Amino acid sequence: MAEQSSTRPPAIRLTGLTKEFGSVTAVDHVDLEIAEGEFFSMLGPSGSGKTTVLRLIAGFEQPTSGTIELFGEDVTAKAPFDRQVNTVFQDYALFPHMSVLDNVAYGLRVRGVPRAERREKAMKALAAVRLEQMAGRRPSQLSGGQRQRVALARATVVQPKVLLLDEPLGALDLKLREQMQVELKQLQRDLGITFIFVTHDQEEALTLSDRIAVFSNGRIEQLGTPQDLYERPASRFVADFVGTSNLFSDAESAAILGRAGENSIRPEKLSLAGLSAAAPGARSARGVVVESIYVGSGIRRVVDLEAGPRVTVLERNDRSGSGDAERGRVVDVTWHDDDVVSLTPPGA
Repeated sequence: MAEQSSTRPPAIRLTGLTKEFGSVTAVDHVDLEIAEGEFFSMLGPSGSGKTTVLRLIAGFEQPTSGTIELFGEDVTAKAPFDRQVNTVFQDYALFPHMSVLDNVAYGLRVRGVPRAERREKAMKALAAVRLEQMAGRRPSQLSGGQRQRVALARATVVQPKVLLLDEPLGALDLKLREQMQVELKQLQRDLGITFIFVTHDQEEALTLSDRIAVFSNGRIEQLGTPQDLYERPASRFVADFVGTSNLFSDAESAAILGRAGENSIRPEKLSLAGLSAAAPGARSARGVVVESIYVGSGIRRVVDLEAGPRVTVLERNDRSGSGDAERGRVVDVTWHDDDVVSLTPPGA
């Protein structure tokens, strides 16, 4: 991520941003700053407000109240074409009757760039996504991943200050999506511009982002780095939505963890054989394996603890064996006190 000078304004500043659709508040007084050159993701379930915030930044929607600043300039009332942003959508929105080159050059053509210059710039943009050899083809002759790269080239060729990406990888299959994640991150580093990425896929957000805002009910539930959100979730919602967590109520925490309030432990922090119960900070609880699931790189075991709740334990796959043989086995689930995360706000 590019360094943000203390004297330079952020790429995006949202102040008190609110959007109401009739009686529904889609975005509820959001305050947010996004640094220049940052890969920033807005993560949340459907209806959480993340896509509406993106559309407000793009100018496709007008806020009910609040302001939107782009590099220190108030653009709240400006039309989309008067903002130095561009948007990449999930459905690519390529012109089927145009060649790949003409699709990429279209934005330059609209801006009156001479033909030779726009062709040169379009070819450079295609080279950046490694598709210059496809310049003469039509979109229908490309794969889904190639069409998405053309859409990225078309969006970046006009050199926007901010690129908005509305779940651009959502229509791709898993293998291609993982490949595109790597390419998208590399493209952002090469271009050095601000990317604002909307997704409901928490793994995608963790993989790509410098920082993430987790949205719920039109508000930002937590803002931080991927490591912050995963290792130190600030609420039950974030712990449950970002990755997988074993959640413990106040009563369960007191009985099993030896602490008050709501708490969580990630499945990979639990073990069936790793910690010695005598090690400093180590704790354990007895239970019965009710399911053992092979997931390739690991084995996920579901254990019913004697003290009440059901937990998931994820361990490295270091052996082969049948899950059927494990069901009903009595085990000791162990963990370290340092791996327990409190979800109870201070003073609550």
